Amino acid sequence: MLWNSQSHCIEVRIFFLVVCLPGHVDDLFPFFLRHAKQIFPMLDCMDDLRKISDLRLPPNWYPEARAIQRKIVFHAGPTNSGKTHHAIQRYLAAKSGIYCGPLKLLAHEIFQKSNDACVPCDLVTGEERVLVDPEGRQATHVSCTIEMCSVTTPYEVAVIDEIQMIRDPARGWAWTRALLGLSAEEVHVCGEVAAIDLVTELMYSTGEEVEVRNYKRLTPITVLDYALESLDNLRPGDCIVCFNKNDIYSVSRQIEARGLECAVIYGSLPPGTKLTQAKKFNDPDDPCKILVATDAIGMGLNLSIKRIIFNSLIKPSINEKGEKEMDAITTSQALQISGRAGRFSSVFKEGEVTTMHRDDLVLLKEILNRSVPPIETAGLHPTAEQIEMFAYHLPDATLSNLMDIFVSLSQVDGLYFVCNVDDFKFLADMIQHIPLNLRVRYVFCTAPINKKQPFVCTSLLKFARQFSRNEPLTFDWICRHTNWPLVPPKNIKDLVHLEAVHDVFDLYLWLSYRFMDMFPDANLVRDIQKELDNIIQIGVRSITRLIRASERTEVNDRMLNLKDLPAANQEQFSSVTKVPGQKRIRGSKALGYKPAEVQSNMKSYGQGSLAARLVREGLLTQEMLKQLEREWQVHHNNNGNFPTGKRDNQNGSKGTGKKK
Repeated sequence: MLWNSQSHCIEVRIFFLVVCLPGHVDDLFPFFLRHAKQIFPMLDCMDDLRKISDLRLPPNWYPEARAIQRKIVFHAGPTNSGKTHHAIQRYLAAKSGIYCGPLKLLAHEIFQKSNDACVPCDLVTGEERVLVDPEGRQATHVSCTIEMCSVTTPYEVAVIDEIQMIRDPARGWAWTRALLGLSAEEVHVCGEVAAIDLVTELMYSTGEEVEVRNYKRLTPITVLDYALESLDNLRPGDCIVCFNKNDIYSVSRQIEARGLECAVIYGSLPPGTKLTQAKKFNDPDDPCKILVATDAIGMGLNLSIKRIIFNSLIKPSINEKGEKEMDAITTSQALQISGRAGRFSSVFKEGEVTTMHRDDLVLLKEILNRSVPPIETAGLHPTAEQIEMFAYHLPDATLSNLMDIFVSLSQVDGLYFVCNVDDFKFLADMIQHIPLNLRVRYVFCTAPINKKQPFVCTSLLKFARQFSRNEPLTFDWICRHTNWPLVPPKNIKDLVHLEAVHDVFDLYLWLSYRFMDMFPDANLVRDIQKELDNIIQIGVRSITRLIRASERTEVNDRMLNLKDLPAANQEQFSSVTKVPGQKRIRGSKALGYKPAEVQSNMKSYGQGSLAARLVREGLLTQEMLKQLEREWQVHHNNNGNFPTGKRDNQNGSKGTGKKK
């Protein structure tokens, strides 16, 4: 119960009725109802809210598409089967067309391919607009990320790539919107066989038939009967797939310790850096013949891979409730990643798949032998208009609460689900205290940022605050905020920060296309973003040097520097030092991993590992360590004599260890 003045007044009245006046318990109901409506204002307008949140007929949201009879063609098949190629050929032959892909890299690829084929094509992503016509007229063809597709512009042909992502808990709504809403005479859908039944049912609700064209893989792929087991067994054309960046760092460090060069690709790298690393790996004249990557290689990059090696089969994921789960990869994910080996356009005409560790190989074969379960539901997401109508009835509710109420009251039929809105609500709560109108607030909350990056979240908050003051975010402002110009990274922490700054520039560009007056310097920001991409490329090219620097820094931070201790007292502090990155490498003993750089560090700093262990176990604090360091410094300056009152025992570090 809320302890405000109104609720307290109601409680006093109820107490008076119950204690001081004769009456029936039913007499309390009007007071209860009045209080309930104060706490839950939606009770007064529940019928209206239910109508607004009724999501049972999504096809009716797109009158332009319903006004024409569309031809739906489903190109179904595994990775490297040519399904997208056939759809793109029809797209290029059409008088007008739109390509909708899941990634900026894919949109760029089709944009480039179209213009190379003398088919004028524009590019539209969340952060970028490129018009090929010098006078600024729109081209007949457009390549875009799927969230940016127009459902009001008529086209002859539309291509929707990776349709299986219609089930994605966060982004599935974009594929549902494109499939139901694109106003095109022909809609060519590309993706897994598992999506055929759902697409057919969705199109049945619109009165449109689906023509299915099945494709088989163009090149053979083999699951090997043996695991890699040691990085000494690597061959040219190998790609080691990891599912977190720490493993990327560790594995690449071990590979280059063996005198081999490797390229590195992971999701948070800028697109330009990913392409540069892919080009380096693909170049037959480049000594780099090994690739270490996350599942980011599953889409959007053309790579000459002979063998895919899974470093692990466990991948973190977010379920439909927004909860983080650690589980084995799905059959769909395993097929998507494995299919990158031996692609038709690469120098390797046959692909191979295996695991790093012998124990994982049995599980991998089991996963790949399972049939992919059919996709049963398509994602939906509340629109800005629907939330505004909710706000009309609930003017005092926060945007996060409006979204909660909408999702709880929403009604969907069996073919749909409401996408996870946790990221939206996280941003809504973060900027709730900033005075913005509802539409602007909604747009800020749909910004595609990673909430795990504090600097990016802080930047969004500052952007919103500056916006609320009606003060344009100029080029000078963004330079001050990011401390531009920046220098090449000296360690992994610097590299991660540069990646975050690149995301902040992306955020600025994304907002600049929605609020041009308030973000006026998009062209200047894009220029420095390209410079930043080059700086990040420098860091990634020397990633093992950054890892070594990070190892040294972390060892220095975690260990007490005892170089000045008497030699006789140093033995007490000798033990095995845990090295950053080494801990996460599964099966590192089997690989015979003995990093030379770490061993040299252990020789220099081996004396301090006991202190590091005591800190980890909670027996020492950083303040205690600093006090120890000060005492040892005084001890050294006093020619080995401890100051009076601070230490009576002069048995050196052994006594210190016992005392503490």
